[in-house]
Amino acid sequence: MAARLSRKRLPRYGLEFKLAAVKLTEVPGVEVQAVAQALDIHPVMLSRWRQEAREGRLRGFVPRPRVVETKVRVPAVREIKRLQALEKAHALLQEEHALLKKAIRFASERRPTSSPSSKRSGGRTR
Repeated sequence: MAARLSRKRLPRYGLEFKLAAVKLTEVPGVEVQAVAQALDIHPVMLSRWRQEAREGRLRGFVPRPRVVETKVRVPAVREIKRLQALEKAHALLQEEHALLKKAIRFASERRPTSSPSSKRSGGRTR
């Protein structure tokens, strides 16, 4: 008998959710990656929805309404922009922390007190 592959239950997203997610990515200054993270979806999925929207295929099986108006909640946009700013600040702090750790390690290393060339002279004087 052949092994039966289990079908993983993937979440299904409605048309309104997809359109709202695409609309959020069109806000100036908001990155696709941040929107995907905020909505807890994979960035590739969001990019596919964006492409489908550009090509006019993101309509689903429902008849096309006369006016498709999706309201974007303003606080969500503010939250995403704030998240982006915090992530940039966090990355900078991590980089600074790593540099400080290297500097501490460098400063605490034991170094020889005399150079090898001074040992060779062996106390000879002119």
